[in-house]
Amino acid sequence: MDFPATQPKPAADGKIIYYPPGVKEITDKITNDEVVKRLKMVVKTFMDMDQDSEDEKQQYLPLALHLASEFFLRNPNKDVRLLVACCLADIFRIYAPEAPYTSHDKLKDIFLFITRQLKGLEDTKSPQFNRYFYLLENLAWVKSYNICFELEDCNDIFIQLFRTLFSVINNSHNQKVQMHMLDLMSSIIMEGDGVTQELLDSILINLIPAHKNLNKQAFDLAKVLLKRTVQTIEPCIANFFNQVLVLGKSSVSDLSEHVFDLIQELFAIDPHLLLSVMPQLEFKLKSNDGEERLAVVRLLAKLFGSKDSDLATQNRPLWQCFLGRFNDIHVPVRLESVKFASHCLMNHPDLAKDLTEYLKVRSHDPEEAIRHDVIVTIITAGKRDLSLVNDQLLGFVRERTLDKRWRVRKEAMMGLAQLYKKYCLHAEAGKDAAEKVSWIKDKLLHIYYQNSIDDKLLVEKIFAQYLVPHNLETEERMKCLYYLYASLDPNAVKALNEMWKCQNMLRSHVRELLDLHKQPTSEANSAAMFGKLMTIAKNLPDPGKAQDFVKKFNQVLGDDEKLRSQLELLISPTCSCKQADVCVREIARKLANPKQPTNPFLEMVKFLLERIAPVHIDSEAISALVKLMNKSIEGTADDEEEGVSPDTAIRAGLELLKVLSFTHPTSFHSAETYESLLQCLRMEDDKVAEAAIQIFRNTGHKIETDLPQIRSTLIPILHQKAKRGTPHQAKQAVHCIHAIFSNKEVQLAQIFEPLSRSLNADVPEQLITPLVSLGHISMLAPDQFASPMKSVVANFIVKDLLMNDRSTGEKNGKLWSPDEEVSPEVLAKVQAIKLLVRWLLGMKNNQSKSANSTLRLLSAMLVSEGDLTEQKRISKSDMSRLRLAAGSAIMKLAQEPCYHEIITPEQFQLCALVINDECYQVRQIFAQKLHKALVKLLLPLEYMAIFALCAKDPVKERRAHARQCLLKNISIRREYIKQNPMANEKLLSLLPEYVVPYMIHLLAHDPDFTKPQDVDQLRDVKECLWFMLEVLMTKNENNSHAFMKKMSENIKLTRDAQSPDEPKANEKLYTVCDVALCVINSKSALCNADSPKDPVLPTKFFTQPEKDFCNDRNYISEETRVLLLTGKPKPTGVLGTVNKPLSATGRRPYIRTTGSETGSSVNSELSSSAGNRSREQSSDISETGVSENDENPVRIISVTPAKTEPVKNKEMNSDQTTQGNSTERGKKRTAAASGTENIHQKTEEKSVEETGPSLAAKTRRGRPTKPEPQGTTAKNEETNKPPVRGRKRAAANQEGPGSLEAGNAKAPKQQDTAKKPAAAQRQIDLQR
Repeated sequence: MDFPATQPKPAADGKIIYYPPGVKEITDKITNDEVVKRLKMVVKTFMDMDQDSEDEKQQYLPLALHLASEFFLRNPNKDVRLLVACCLADIFRIYAPEAPYTSHDKLKDIFLFITRQLKGLEDTKSPQFNRYFYLLENLAWVKSYNICFELEDCNDIFIQLFRTLFSVINNSHNQKVQMHMLDLMSSIIMEGDGVTQELLDSILINLIPAHKNLNKQAFDLAKVLLKRTVQTIEPCIANFFNQVLVLGKSSVSDLSEHVFDLIQELFAIDPHLLLSVMPQLEFKLKSNDGEERLAVVRLLAKLFGSKDSDLATQNRPLWQCFLGRFNDIHVPVRLESVKFASHCLMNHPDLAKDLTEYLKVRSHDPEEAIRHDVIVTIITAGKRDLSLVNDQLLGFVRERTLDKRWRVRKEAMMGLAQLYKKYCLHAEAGKDAAEKVSWIKDKLLHIYYQNSIDDKLLVEKIFAQYLVPHNLETEERMKCLYYLYASLDPNAVKALNEMWKCQNMLRSHVRELLDLHKQPTSEANSAAMFGKLMTIAKNLPDPGKAQDFVKKFNQVLGDDEKLRSQLELLISPTCSCKQADVCVREIARKLANPKQPTNPFLEMVKFLLERIAPVHIDSEAISALVKLMNKSIEGTADDEEEGVSPDTAIRAGLELLKVLSFTHPTSFHSAETYESLLQCLRMEDDKVAEAAIQIFRNTGHKIETDLPQIRSTLIPILHQKAKRGTPHQAKQAVHCIHAIFSNKEVQLAQIFEPLSRSLNADVPEQLITPLVSLGHISMLAPDQFASPMKSVVANFIVKDLLMNDRSTGEKNGKLWSPDEEVSPEVLAKVQAIKLLVRWLLGMKNNQSKSANSTLRLLSAMLVSEGDLTEQKRISKSDMSRLRLAAGSAIMKLAQEPCYHEIITPEQFQLCALVINDECYQVRQIFAQKLHKALVKLLLPLEYMAIFALCAKDPVKERRAHARQCLLKNISIRREYIKQNPMANEKLLSLLPEYVVPYMIHLLAHDPDFTKPQDVDQLRDVKECLWFMLEVLMTKNENNSHAFMKKMSENIKLTRDAQSPDEPKANEKLYTVCDVALCVINSKSALCNADSPKDPVLPTKFFTQPEKDFCNDRNYISEETRVLLLTGKPKPTGVLGTVNKPLSATGRRPYIRTTGSETGSSVNSELSSSAGNRSREQSSDISETGVSENDENPVRIISVTPAKTEPVKNKEMNSDQTTQGNSTERGKKRTAAASGTENIHQKTEEKSVEETGPSLAAKTRRGRPTKPEPQGTTAKNEETNKPPVRGRKRAAANQEGPGSLEAGNAKAPKQQDTAKKPAAAQRQIDLQR
């Protein structure tokens, strides 16, 4: 370059300033424009210079110093400042590595000046932007700011630079600008001695959410800068967090309050930035401050849960510490932990195993919100991808469907329903996923068994929206229902049937309400309408509020005839699904109030409409179902693809149609439907044919008039089924003929006559169906067939069938056998007993005294343990069947008032003792039948007292079942009284508290209760009393506690009507009363109040109180009273036997009327077994290898001494009693039957001492012990062990049936050598 020709000018310090050629002196005397013009030429000169131009560097050194003067650095003109900054940047480049400026203050001023000029980078559209970019590029390339490291306060410069660059960066900048900024800043960080807190703050502030949202580019710049300088800046970051987190020095930075936000962002940028910080978080997780722990948990939840995070695997100690917060004492911490689990399951399926155990604990958290969020967590992950949740996690949701809180139950049920719809209905993830959640449909329907109306309504909603979506087309909807029904488990099927039944019942209630609107207004009409409204309200959520809304809706119905017509159309049998949808929307539109967005009244009405609207089933739907079933029959359906075999599909389809025939009978009335059903009748599958007959029975009322061709085809099939079909088919065929044909008398006669003539006891397997048909015919048409049946009963049923044992039963020692193993003869005898009952139920009168004879027969069956002929040819399991049949028959007859009146107390007691039978299945089935009849209010109240005897049952499940039955029965009776004002006239037969006198009388005649002062026996009585009283006394409704106490006191003023002149019988009755009073007084402080009314005692069981009779005696001592209340255990006893009379004092022995030989044989039988009943005194007996239904099992018995310290004053529950009381539970009771006259009971018995403990007899409840063959005696003597009452202990140890024979073990019976009379001599005359 040529030297300039311009004249040099002296500088202020005396040095001569040389300007580039053509550039005049730049002073404050010239204008700004001229300054800019000249500076541009200077800038051009410095731009062209390089570091090797030593001469030029020396020549222009004064100019370089001059450009750093105050005139330029403080110049108000931004163009001047920009050009000067560009010159200075080039000067640093040219003179590098040494700057021409030696003053530290000057250097600081220069770099602050340059930094301020960089703000011009913000406006990319500015004409000067290129010069700003040149300035940035020059500074970055040369790393000019590194000169500042020599300055003491260089940090101020760097902070200003960083802040400036972060503030100017924006989305209009290109990649080069960002790169130069990064180069400039990263060089300062990486080449310096460290990063100060203030400088770190200038970077980190761009990461906090507020700044991040304001300037995304600044965030990105900071992110890249941190990534580039991670190795250098990490110790500085660690120091910052250490100061704040560990030392608690929040004053070190203005960002202290944002530490957790910063950690989250830094972790997302590069986890290596936090290598030293993570241990500090572990320390914070254990902080004593709950809010602090919550903040750390929120942070770590984001770190562990983020998609690409491997923190859990890289830092296991921190992960384990974090998982510990699932069990934190602070509720919000646990809640936050649970919420995190959802993201974690979705982003890190490999961590599901770690989370499962903690979610399990939290699914049982006491906090409702946490249990709720556990469900949300699992369901959210499951809806994303079913593979993310294992079976255990789904199991937690399953458990929560039974949560005590409605919100949690609802979330669990809805969540499972959504999973089912997605993976089963829509099959979005294939067959494996569908199989994984196939259990959901069953579980959801099982919830319909819950008592809460909210649960039931939600199940109905789920069924209509998720299991079988009602918005599908008819064919698709019915296909969905068809295969759903075929794949449900039996309990789910029952629940679904119950759901349709409840909806149908509610429809009938609404229909009856509309009928009441059509009647003229009257007081009776208003009362009936009110009762109907209360019934409807009970079927809606929150029945309390629902009552008001239903009343309001009823008023609207009364005022709006059009609304009534819409509702009538909705519930009419012919309403289609599409019509129902229109009606619901129309009614809702009329009731809607635009000014009231949330309308509780409308919501309640919608609930009602949804329950009664036929959204699934109409004539078109039934037709579609029948077509599906036809395809299954033809083999053209998709059964296998749906996971159902064709046979299962056909059978389930018929069952489904059968259920729908009850609720939607009108929808079946078409020739096409009936033709398909006729085809089913011809199939070999018995169940299918039976269901088809029942459908005809339910729906075929118009077949005779409208479809004669179907009628002519159906009649011969029904005749054939009634004569030669299965017993169930025969029953349905007879009922079908009776229900749908006008000439039913002729039809039934055509069946009755040939069947009654062809009865042959020698071929029992061919007897069962005829007996069933004859029994139902005589019940349905008694006027026509009662008389012909009488001779059949006398000559064949009793004389030829029941009183003869033609075959010998299998002596396998079992007390129960499966149905298929029961001998045909016994099955025929069971049906014969049922025929007797049906015959009597049809007659409904006792003019011929046939009922008395039948009851005597049934009583004899119970007394003889089921072996009426006593020839010992019948097996133990068959005897159990016959005992059950006899007990059930008495109970069935008791449901008819005319027969209930003639059942004697003795016969009632025999029937009651069946619930303590030695066979588990007998007890179980009898209790179920008893409950079913009581809950329908068919049986008299006295039969509810039988459940008190269940306290003696050794099996926990049976006791629990009995208690549930009592709760249900008492609840239904109380509700019935509330809903029916007329019921007050029948309180004696309805009020649950009136069961107390029946219970007291029954327990007083308990064959186990022989010694009124025996503490062990009294304890058993107390257990039975409390079993019933505990349920009755849960509430003190209308001062019921005082009422029950008054009843017990009043009984002591009467005598036992069964044995009024027997002192011991009355003493036992009064003793039971005193035990009852003792229990009532100890359990209730309210029983001493005045009774609201004077109780009425049943005259059948108690005499009228005598005027002068006063009974203030205490029949139990104070010491006994204390023992009963404290539950002090019995003293340790030795296994042995205790003599016990056969029957309670005053009970008349049973007599047979067939001759002296029969009478004497019965005498000898009763005498041989009257006194001996073994009794265990051990409190702890363990037995091994014993099946409860095995006869004479070999036992290994160990005796553990009982503890003698008293138990706390608390009522003994049935579990405690099982181990502590002396009365054998579940055994057959020993009692003489009623209605006999001439048997004299022997009073002399061999004592235990005479006979020896090894031969002491174990008598049974309700039946006298019959003698064993002599071989048994030898066997018993061979064992040389006392016959213990071990069956109870064995059953108690099992606590459930366990096997087919559970609960029925027996001890050996005492030998008796008396011979049995011939069967022909043991008949009962039914004509008496």
